[in-house]
Amino acid sequence: MPKVAVGGTFQYFHDGHAKLIEKAFEIAEDGKVHIGLTSDEMLSKSHSVDNYEKRRNWLLQYIKEMGIPDDRYEITKLNDPYGPALEEDFDYIIVSPETYPVALKMNRIREEKGKKLLEIVYVEYVMAEDGIPISSTRIAKGEIDRHGRLKKNIKHCNTKN
Repeated sequence: MPKVAVGGTFQYFHDGHAKLIEKAFEIAEDGKVHIGLTSDEMLSKSHSVDNYEKRRNWLLQYIKEMGIPDDRYEITKLNDPYGPALEEDFDYIIVSPETYPVALKMNRIREEKGKKLLEIVYVEYVMAEDGIPISSTRIAKGEIDRHGRLKKNIKHCNTKN
């Protein structure tokens, strides 16, 4: 059974995150998916991100909605960009365009250590209604919702009668 890794911050769990998680379970078949979730300590203090537990709960909620049994996944705290993927024998790593360079570096390090290379599964961005990728940053700015729908700015006009 394939052993699959996927990781991220998963802030404002959105359709792009869902696509990564779904692909991980698809590739794993009946194997286990190891989800690395960025720790609070690893995050930049320069921008606001919800705490680890809140982000973990979003992940868990989505996995439960998918109907995935508890024994098919494990969520681990990432305290560095690679987590257990440098040492453990994973078969696949699921990446977005944003995390692809990290996977390449991970494989270089694994090769230096004499470990089997991970098969990198590249998942394209999910586009919002405007054709621009859905991202947590865009959601935080209020441009789009978690599904990529544009938020409509409603202008209130004062009318004099």
